[in-house]
Amino acid sequence: MKVMTISGFGGPEVFSLHEMPEPTADEGQVVIDVKASSVNPIDLKIRSGVVPPATPPFPAILHSDVSGIVTAVGSGVDHLQVGDEVWGCAGGFHGLPSGALAEQMLTDARLVSKKPRNLSFIEAAALPLVSLTAWFALADRAQVKAEDKILIHAGGGGVGHVGIQIAKHLGGIAHTTVSNEQKAGYARELGASETILYGGLSVEDYVNQHADGKGYDIVFDTVGGDNLDASFEAARFGGIVVNIAARSTHNLGPMHAKSLTLHVVFLVGQVANPINRHTIKPRLDTLCKMAEDGELRPLIDQQQFQFEDVADAHAYLESGGAIGKVVLIR
Repeated sequence: MKVMTISGFGGPEVFSLHEMPEPTADEGQVVIDVKASSVNPIDLKIRSGVVPPATPPFPAILHSDVSGIVTAVGSGVDHLQVGDEVWGCAGGFHGLPSGALAEQMLTDARLVSKKPRNLSFIEAAALPLVSLTAWFALADRAQVKAEDKILIHAGGGGVGHVGIQIAKHLGGIAHTTVSNEQKAGYARELGASETILYGGLSVEDYVNQHADGKGYDIVFDTVGGDNLDASFEAARFGGIVVNIAARSTHNLGPMHAKSLTLHVVFLVGQVANPINRHTIKPRLDTLCKMAEDGELRPLIDQQQFQFEDVADAHAYLESGGAIGKVVLIR
């Protein structure tokens, strides 16, 4: 079978096309005929060497998001059968047998579930990692409840645009920061009650305007870096901040002064560690029902790529010009 691999860290140009034997399913595993995948920031970080512990052995097959059709089922798997159309966040990390940049993907069956019937393979491939991340952040960690006022940073991004929909599903009132009016329009369509064009605004400005000067019950920081400090400032006293990019150093004084609770969500730890993989399928099933009920849909960038063009897809996402998810089609 054809696969796209990397044999060392570097820029998008490190991808190359190779032939590998087709996989077979052992106990607890399935093989998927891959139809589509998508690019996530973690894929860029793995490729460039930012997170070496998460990198599969070279030559490495990257990408976790997958949609496709089950072609083989190992013993002990009772929720899937050959011919099922599936989605999942199922590989591309150290400790997993394969990534999605291949014609056939071997994976732990606990990371895969039947895909939403109303979504295409392209749409389904755009959602798993970002939806699972947002669900763990908002439902499991922040425990969003009715009428919570939630600030979601980067509502035009992969995790952010799904976070808006999950916050609304849980009964929260979602506000989001965006960089331009086009992204603001998309965010409103997905359920954001307020969109904040943050250019030229201080945190104090938008907290005074949209959160009565008191701050937000929950701040979902999908950006990290200096934005985590802004998130501490935007939260109310006793509020909750959830971050998905915490590889940075911060003064926790403002957090202490406000009695804030900080949660960090890193989905790789749920997927790559066998101890945690049982948490994935039940949440995929919940997200599937949301999608089939019309409460969850992906925002997909208009620029789409073939698997052989994965280098161009990575370069495009790194350029900062993408809106929503960048999808790869096999």
